[in-house]
Amino acid sequence: MARIEDVSSPARTAEPGEGIGRDELSLATRNHGLPLEALRYDRTPPGLHYVLTHYDIPYVAEDAAWELTIGGHVEHPLRLSMDDLRSHPAVTTRVTMECAGNGRALLTPRPVSQPWLVEAVGTADWTGVPLRALLAEAGVRDGAVDAVFTGADHGIERGVEQDYQRALPLDTAIGDAPGVLVAYAMNGAPLPPQHGWPLRLVVPGWYGMAHVKWLRDITIAEQPFTGFQQTTAYRIRQEPHEEGTPVTRIAPRALMVPPGFPDFMSRARVVRPGPVLIEGRAWSGRAPVTAVEVSTDDGRTWNEAALDAPTGHHWAWRRWRFDWTAVPGEHMLCARATDAEGDTQPVDQPWNRGGFANNLVQRLPVHCVEPG
Repeated sequence: MARIEDVSSPARTAEPGEGIGRDELSLATRNHGLPLEALRYDRTPPGLHYVLTHYDIPYVAEDAAWELTIGGHVEHPLRLSMDDLRSHPAVTTRVTMECAGNGRALLTPRPVSQPWLVEAVGTADWTGVPLRALLAEAGVRDGAVDAVFTGADHGIERGVEQDYQRALPLDTAIGDAPGVLVAYAMNGAPLPPQHGWPLRLVVPGWYGMAHVKWLRDITIAEQPFTGFQQTTAYRIRQEPHEEGTPVTRIAPRALMVPPGFPDFMSRARVVRPGPVLIEGRAWSGRAPVTAVEVSTDDGRTWNEAALDAPTGHHWAWRRWRFDWTAVPGEHMLCARATDAEGDTQPVDQPWNRGGFANNLVQRLPVHCVEPG
């Protein structure tokens, strides 16, 4: 990796992480989140699915010239065209994908990076070739520890010119079926450019930084990967020079569809007295969600919501519902999920410098008023 002059403002002390550039305005226009009313879809339409790009979206005129190379510590290096990949048996997996910085803008002090509230999420059907099948074809040699994935997106962070690269431990890369996918389709259609066309990685259960887009190379390494996006960015740390812990699997989260209708000036929701359906989705990349609770009094008391039966999509969100009888006044609605490992969303902020893996409960102010 070449080093050039750091172009970031010296007055800023941003934690390295996804999408950090010269200013946050450019980030906000390049990236976008899921409108929370779209939580009603089992599969998120591609145009509503959240998007986070670190650098420019690479231009690919046509996929006929695209190649994926697989090399490094393997017996048989591969060079695969898109036709080669499509000739393999296809697998489709429904996966909820969430940005590692989702919820960052709710933290105090707020880390400087893409200012997500809670909208950096989406669920899609991804179709492609299981990574384990491709690695079996290449023949991974004994002693390999990491699979390193390189995308075609290229840019500068903290003075380091780089391709976007991330690695997975080999046992994750070749994990149980269907496992990690080398995907070329989203919801039954070719990947949109902003979602990695023509080829991307999909890592069920992991935060979005692991799902390398515009995938062009896989290298099997005998040593742990120490690239920028692995050891400098995407680390949970309290102090700037801490080694920290890596961001990996998605912490449990429940989100509500905003009930009623919006009050444009206050940004709160307005409902009428009487029965109000509160609904949403819940997910976890660590273990299946086992419970969702709702509070209508800012977390002082909690009530169990009805969680839909499992759909068979292990890595996708699940619908939940709660019937609330609203009375006139001001209310703060909250929702929290618990997974099978006993992890529950916190009601107090779990702060870290990058704002990563923050699954603080969602809070939604609601005015209940009589009509007229």
